[in-house]
Amino acid sequence: MSTFEEYAAAVRQLSAQVRDGERGAAAEAERRRRLHGGVAQLGQRLAAQGQRLDQLGEAIGVESVPTAPENADQLPDADPAAVLDEARRLVDEADLRTRQVEALAARPELLPTWSPAARAVAVYVACAAAGVLLMLVLVVASGVGLVSGFTLGAWICAGLPVLSFAAGWLILGRWGRPALGTVEPPRFVPLGFVICVALVPTAYCASLLLVRFLR
Repeated sequence: MSTFEEYAAAVRQLSAQVRDGERGAAAEAERRRRLHGGVAQLGQRLAAQGQRLDQLGEAIGVESVPTAPENADQLPDADPAAVLDEARRLVDEADLRTRQVEALAARPELLPTWSPAARAVAVYVACAAAGVLLMLVLVVASGVGLVSGFTLGAWICAGLPVLSFAAGWLILGRWGRPALGTVEPPRFVPLGFVICVALVPTAYCASLLLVRFLR
């Protein structure tokens, strides 16, 4: 083989190596570009996620404390693409858990799985039942002469129903409000008033009938 042919073969080999190197450099540049884009996207998601978690923590009275991942010491030795995939998976999981926390924070503390109407009925009935117990105490006190008949009638017809309704109204406003609620929770005022006004006098009449029946 002549010197010229050897030179030409060497040039072709060098040209092929240069092209391979250029293709490798382009692929590496594209890989780095994708990595940087993925990191920037994750950074934006993490920033938004951190703000949302701070809002949720403030709403439920819990201070959020950032923690490092358990395998943070292994990240410098790992492949950047693998680290980015793992970080993306963790961010996706954190998004899912954030949505779950939001769903829980949208529920009130009191009877969270109940509908607003059912919750209001339960609260007003419970408060009216407490009023009935106080009514029985007053009936016993009236029987021994500690409370006059006029006072007993006033408490049964007005005092205890109004107190029961007010207690239910306050309870629904305090514990019937979701942690993330920005508006007043439904308190079903007419329904609650009817329950409390009707239940206490009805219980008193039922107690009178029971006493007469037992005599």
